[in-house]
Amino acid sequence: MSLDSSEDAFVVFDRVQKSYDGEVLVVKDLNLKIAKGEFVTMLGPSGSGKTTCLMMLAGFEVATHGDILLGGKPINNIPPHKRGIGMVFQNYALFPHMTVGENLAFPLEVRGMGKSEREDKVRRVLDMVQMGAFANRRPAQLSGGQQQRIALARALVFDAELVLMDEPLGALDKQLREHMQYEIKHLHEQLGITVVYVTHDQSEALTMSDRVAVFENGRIQQLATPDDLYERPENAFVAQFIGENNQLKGVVKAVEGDNVLVEVDGGMTSRALAVNCGGVGEPTMLSIRPERVALNGDGPNATPALVQELIYLGDHIRCRLTVSGHDDFVVKVPNAYGHKHLVVGEETVVSWHTEDCRALDA
Repeated sequence: MSLDSSEDAFVVFDRVQKSYDGEVLVVKDLNLKIAKGEFVTMLGPSGSGKTTCLMMLAGFEVATHGDILLGGKPINNIPPHKRGIGMVFQNYALFPHMTVGENLAFPLEVRGMGKSEREDKVRRVLDMVQMGAFANRRPAQLSGGQQQRIALARALVFDAELVLMDEPLGALDKQLREHMQYEIKHLHEQLGITVVYVTHDQSEALTMSDRVAVFENGRIQQLATPDDLYERPENAFVAQFIGENNQLKGVVKAVEGDNVLVEVDGGMTSRALAVNCGGVGEPTMLSIRPERVALNGDGPNATPALVQELIYLGDHIRCRLTVSGHDDFVVKVPNAYGHKHLVVGEETVVSWHTEDCRALDA
């Protein structure tokens, strides 16, 4: 989704910085535009600045520099409760002494809404999250997944156009977390709300988002659709952070149009797509996805390999090899009829297409 001007954007971060001590910037010159109805995830490791950005948008933190706009209006000086933003946290933040219905009616009461309208909205939103039968229960009588549904309903109950979610599924077990990812995605599609979601879980980000902003060290390293991030990482950090990735250090030996010839530490040479590397003599990092490597291939960039470890994962076998002195080169071999079964200690050959090998910053 390309946003040509701030007028097209619903949420805008304009040169936003944040420092807690006046010296260290935890968010550095952030520029980000989010369209109405878009699902954008801020993804990154702990301390990368993603949660701070969410908290500035919510109004719980104040930007040290720059502007945050919502619907074209600056909101830096508007208190959180007047921004009309729904929030969902990991710890649910439900009032334990209130029933589910009272928890959901509370934000409507604060906004001065009449009793019958409140009851209508609460009923509607409970049905939306499939919790219609639970209005009279207290949070302590609900499972974690049910509490998270109620927290989600509370963020939706007053028809907020923007919902912010901070690691909302972090406390749930794997199966329930995956189920809730699809639920939230479907709700987003049905309601057309704008969602800004924070997580450090890359598969969650790829599953749910229209676009993902990958944060590291207070900056957005890349902002793109999930398939773009995975297939076309722009730097070594993004390549390593999103999905599994083989990295081979080397030096550029020749530039051939859009491609470079790279001599890898350990002796082999490989042709690669020049994405983010310097000229001849400059260090670079090659990035190749495990599923893009062929075994026993006599194709392009073929090189000898030694099988170190085989791990059976049901639908595929994860094969760890030594390639050009690197012991942690991984190939995913589909567990399908006709695929050769390898043996630990066996010598083989791996190969990959030039366009699947990206030369990135070292």
